Amino acid sequence: MIEPLHDTHTGIEAQDIKQEFDGWRQDANHLKEADWRKALALIDSHYIRGRMRSFCNGRLQFGMLDQSLGYLRITAFYGYVEKYTWADALHELQSALDAIFQDAGKLSGLVIDVRLNHGGDDPLGIEIASRLTDRKYLAYSKVARNNLKGALHFTDPQQNWVVGSSRPGFKGNVVLLTGPDTVSAGETFAMALFGREPHVTRIGLNTQGVFSDVLNRRLPNGWRLHLPNEAYLTSDGKAFDATGVPPDICLGFFSPEDLHDGRDAALEEALKIFRAGASPGTRTN
Repeated sequence: MIEPLHDTHTGIEAQDIKQEFDGWRQDANHLKEADWRKALALIDSHYIRGRMRSFCNGRLQFGMLDQSLGYLRITAFYGYVEKYTWADALHELQSALDAIFQDAGKLSGLVIDVRLNHGGDDPLGIEIASRLTDRKYLAYSKVARNNLKGALHFTDPQQNWVVGSSRPGFKGNVVLLTGPDTVSAGETFAMALFGREPHVTRIGLNTQGVFSDVLNRRLPNGWRLHLPNEAYLTSDGKAFDATGVPPDICLGFFSPEDLHDGRDAALEEALKIFRAGASPGTRTN
């Protein structure tokens, strides 16, 4: 029942038989865990100058690609503190961003890498987006289905805004690296950068294509079912469910050959853009 939907926000948990199954949109560029370990080690050893600094229980890492080009890797928007409360997670992220951007005046550009991002809390992504702008703009709107029969019907849109922060941040040129392992809150973070100026150039591949908060229900036999019942919309009403957020520059990365040769094609494209002083790619949002 679940597998044909190809949606990682759908799943069944059967505690009595200790089994569970979650959906997933298969993609030729999906990497296994061992491949991602190789890929991240490749970036750290081949492209980062000096050492990577780790924050938020390792979910955020920051380093320099050269003397003035920063690299921020975000692998999740959860797990920032051992015992979760929203206030503690937000405080941990704010402290991390203060440290990361304390010398932002020395940065000529910033690469944000969410190609491996397991999702989490959408507002944490908006908090990061707030450090990248000095103005208020719409991140996205959410609507939830509110009928059971007939044509789809949704609630009125709930608007979510990015509000520029007075705390340390970076307002210059940004490139965002995305791919099929950019999931859920990683994708809403990409949407939260659509309205940012200067335009954030997205390089890589389409994201996974799951956005909704997960609606949980119990079945008559005691099993748990979860599914999406919301749509996330851009300022002009677009949704990216199933297809994912598209890049401005479509480019595969970490093929077996590239992993063997120690090459990150998407990151190299970002470096080429910054070092050539090229203008951002064509907008696709």
